[in-house]
Amino acid sequence: MLNNLRNIVAIGIICTFTVSCQGPSNQGNADTKDSTFLLLKNLNIIDGNGAAAAAAVDLIIKNGLIAEIGKDLKADGATVVDYSNKTAIPALISGHVHIGNLKDTTTVAANYTKENILAQVKKYADYGVLDVMVMGSDRALLFENGFYDSLQNGKINGARVYSAGYGFGTPKGLPPFDLAMDNVNRPSNVEQAKQQLDNLATLKPAMIKMWVDDGGGKFPKMDSAISATIIIEAKKKGIATAAHVFYQSDAKRLIRNGLKVIAHSIRDTIIDDELIDLMKKNNVIYIPTLTLDEYAYIYGESPSWINDEFFKRSLEPGVYEMITSPGFQQKTRTSPAYSAKVKAWRTAMANLFKVYKAGVTVVMGTDSGAMPIRAQGFSEHRELELLVQAGLTPLQAITTATKNGALMLGVADKTGTIEKGKLADLIILDGDPSTDISNTKKIIRVYKAGIAVR
Repeated sequence: MLNNLRNIVAIGIICTFTVSCQGPSNQGNADTKDSTFLLLKNLNIIDGNGAAAAAAVDLIIKNGLIAEIGKDLKADGATVVDYSNKTAIPALISGHVHIGNLKDTTTVAANYTKENILAQVKKYADYGVLDVMVMGSDRALLFENGFYDSLQNGKINGARVYSAGYGFGTPKGLPPFDLAMDNVNRPSNVEQAKQQLDNLATLKPAMIKMWVDDGGGKFPKMDSAISATIIIEAKKKGIATAAHVFYQSDAKRLIRNGLKVIAHSIRDTIIDDELIDLMKKNNVIYIPTLTLDEYAYIYGESPSWINDEFFKRSLEPGVYEMITSPGFQQKTRTSPAYSAKVKAWRTAMANLFKVYKAGVTVVMGTDSGAMPIRAQGFSEHRELELLVQAGLTPLQAITTATKNGALMLGVADKTGTIEKGKLADLIILDGDPSTDISNTKKIIRVYKAGIAVR
């Protein structure tokens, strides 16, 4: 979809996350065999295209790519790994995240360092998320000395990064300044918006992001002439635009201007047929970020996963203690906005199902990393669970997080599904997520371009 994206280079450094701290044994001496030439045996494969799992299938991986898929394959000289009774799915793609600004229990500009970015893209990869779209919160550091190129083409350990650069907000509104959003463009008129967009385009962003709503009535909305200018001018440059929206009326207006990605759920009301038709006619992508709305209220309760090690390991230091403290729980539960947040989440769930059933392209995204309570890595697996809870089948949910994400990023010819000739970006699971979506958390190994490390 995004024609301005550079091709992914089939070079990868792997990341592994082992829930049980044990993995299948290699057959053969890895010291004398080529560890980038692999024969993975007896996998149950969910390929990301929506089909049921294929049982007891072999994969040959060579030079970072899937060279062959079939039964009883042989590959002289390959390192053989037997994955009997294990399931492979494509690595996950998250269409809406933030990196760098989060550290410990803070989200401030000073946190945005190369070291912090590297730690967070490594964390995403540890959780099987190998491609992420950063929605408008990046800083100049990312684009200096080839850092962004190396992140995007897979030369650096961790998830590949696609960036919307510096997003567009309002001078006295969203996104909130206190969430390290001081580097966002905030045009006060159309001409300034054009100039800022011209400057941003020199960085070759994968997308343009803008915040248009009023934060629940607390801020002024983005002027409609400015938002239209951003969309139209970006389109002239071959760059698609994504919008942070809440209201159905805003979504309709923006799509008529040429918006391509709705970066959050519509949460003020149930989506009507007019908006559905607009989305389908204009090939709009819908990113529901259901976890964002769940996190907004859920810590006032005791969610079933609060003590899950898979969740706890994803948190920054100090966050678990913060969110489980009686004071934090009480403050969340007694907030005047608590009921409205629960209602927004329920509306988001209903709208996601309606949009999906109507045939609109849904891409998994979470807004993880925007603040401490939105855990990076865990959120993507929780989002899959919520997609299923909303009404999708597990296989449909997996496709939103693999094939559809690759389509949005314009790299579906390279990744997103398990197919011959594509990058060997895989998650090996000790369980079948097509029968229970929570099994995506039972990660044994992650392969990035065919390279794995315990």
